[in-house]
Amino acid sequence: MTAPVILFAYKRPHELKATIQALEANHLASESDLYIFADAPKRPADAPKVAEVRQLLDAISGFKRIHRDYAETNIGCADSVIRGISQVLAKHPTAIIVEDDLVTSPNFLDFMNQGLAQYAPNKRVYSVAGYTFPFQKPASHSSDAYFIPRHSPWGWATWADRWQSIDWDMADYPAFTQDKAEQRSFMQGGSDLLNMLRDQMEGRADAWDIRFCFNRFKNNGLTVYPTISKVENIGFGEEATHTNIYNRYKTQLDDGTQRIFDLPRIVQTTEYYHKETLRRYSVPIRIFNRLKTLAGMR
Repeated sequence: MTAPVILFAYKRPHELKATIQALEANHLASESDLYIFADAPKRPADAPKVAEVRQLLDAISGFKRIHRDYAETNIGCADSVIRGISQVLAKHPTAIIVEDDLVTSPNFLDFMNQGLAQYAPNKRVYSVAGYTFPFQKPASHSSDAYFIPRHSPWGWATWADRWQSIDWDMADYPAFTQDKAEQRSFMQGGSDLLNMLRDQMEGRADAWDIRFCFNRFKNNGLTVYPTISKVENIGFGEEATHTNIYNRYKTQLDDGTQRIFDLPRIVQTTEYYHKETLRRYSVPIRIFNRLKTLAGMR
């Protein structure tokens, strides 16, 4: 059985149109349920674009069943995502999540479903990612995926038990702020994570994903990524909530022809891809090696 797909939208009709077209073109679209969550305008000026978005959402077709949930009052980015995913995962064991600024390859749902099926029994795998940087794949790496200690919110999937284990109130955070070793270990996912977490906890951001990533870290979890990206982010611009117009995350989107993937049987950090990811987040290799020594990379 294929996992349901959750689509979140707000006020970006241009990007959403591309997101919908790509999702409808997925090989498994007709076998998948689609749950749509659309937030309401935050201010009167947003109303026209929100209305355009809902017109596009009303016209979606090609899925097994479509469920629409249009908010009557503005919920906000993080709360909207948490609410929507929680509702779907209360009914289903798995879910695939897409936001309104992502273009997926035709085999995106194939990769997501195969990852969900293979790693369901292994609670260390917290999520399946669709996006990856365009890393050069080493000749020695035979599989179509890799593991790193960092969650990606750009087209991803998870299991109900992982999602329901998240402490959104972050009860462990005060102790974490006093523990330098834990902070260094958390940054094995990227040096930017600590500042993103501080921004969230000190009220400068409205994000769900950094809290998901923190809970993944507390449980020694990993995320599985494709070696060829199944997602491209097109949401870098004025309408974006957490990004700016400069796109440093361009990637090479999969052509979608491959339908069956060779996924790693052993769940452990893939050192080459870990190093390359940290390079992208501006962490020198000497710091990576130091973090690995201090925290004990497994």
